[in-house]
Amino acid sequence: MSVDVLFPVLSEKDPEGEGVIGTWFARDGETVAAGQLIAEVQADKVAADVEAPAAGVLRHRIAEEAVSQQGAVIAVIE
Repeated sequence: MSVDVLFPVLSEKDPEGEGVIGTWFARDGETVAAGQLIAEVQADKVAADVEAPAAGVLRHRIAEEAVSQQGAVIAVIE
């Protein structure tokens, strides 16, 4: 069973706005632990850390510096 990793909603004024994947701290295909810091994202001049919601193998869906909608799937943990 896979678990989606979502881009966090960082702007209450524009919860459907866009943001950018700043840095992936875990590589695509890397095994991660639940709660492990895996990425940093930015939206409306606000940066946030993204933690793995479960343990497993991380599969990126969005590349670094790519634009994503807040709340969208940015990776999957298998």
